[in-house]
Amino acid sequence: DVDLATYKGKVLLLVNVASKCGMTNSNYVELNQLYGKYKDKGLEILAFPCNQFGEEEPGSNDEIADFVCTRFKSEFPIFDKIEVNGDNASPLYKFLKSGKWGIFGDDIQWNFAKFLVDKDGQVVDRYYPTTSPLSLEVVTDSQYSGYIILEIIWFMLPLILMEFFFYCFCSETSVS
Repeated sequence: DVDLATYKGKVLLLVNVASKCGMTNSNYVELNQLYGKYKDKGLEILAFPCNQFGEEEPGSNDEIADFVCTRFKSEFPIFDKIEVNGDNASPLYKFLKSGKWGIFGDDIQWNFAKFLVDKDGQVVDRYYPTTSPLSLEVVTDSQYSGYIILEIIWFMLPLILMEFFFYCFCSETSVS
């Protein structure tokens, strides 16, 4: 099991991963980019292989680590395979899921669900498997006294584009 005290003072992004999932390539590539950009600013990404979803992580712990380190050159820690749901769920994932429910309850629905833990060890947010790691940005905010990760609010994008369009094409004034 993982002792989060090891990572005290760091912002954590914990992800249940799989090597044979349709989202494997995009998630590992983007997790690597996010880690490269923010590891020196206090971000740690912790990857937890899990074979509970479509048996998409069938390898041994050594095979998984070899695959991830060889194919993706990941520098963040890849832990031993765990279960994230059910009676045998890791105590860490039981903690992560408590109070941070998904749309279908607290169970993890698929590979690459993401949890944000602040530098004080509090679960801040939960992201769905389809959330791109690159849609997360690390910013400093003195109100939160440290680094936090904010998800880009995609549903606002159409409003922003409409305002931009209006500003560029509709705001010219005619002189008579």
